[in-house]
Amino acid sequence: MTFRVLDPTAEKTAPLGQAAPRLDTLQGKTVGFISNGKEGTKGFFRHLERLLREEHGVAEVVSRTKSNYSAPADAHIAAEIRRWDAVISGIGD
Repeated sequence: MTFRVLDPTAEKTAPLGQAAPRLDTLQGKTVGFISNGKEGTKGFFRHLERLLREEHGVAEVVSRTKSNYSAPADAHIAAEIRRWDAVISGIGD
């Protein structure tokens, strides 16, 4: 009997990095949301945006959606991250 094993990982290896320093406050900051594009993220991000603005004083929320839910963020989204103070990535079904 022959078993065929398929590897579901992306073709590219994600670049290694390091965590950004912790923010002292979210007041006046820009927070980016990166969604996998599935329906379940919409309500979550709407609610989270309201909380961040009302309770933490976030100045701006930028929302982006990946073109492929199972792949890393698109290059144009990854390039934009440098302009945000914090990033939240969400998945949902």
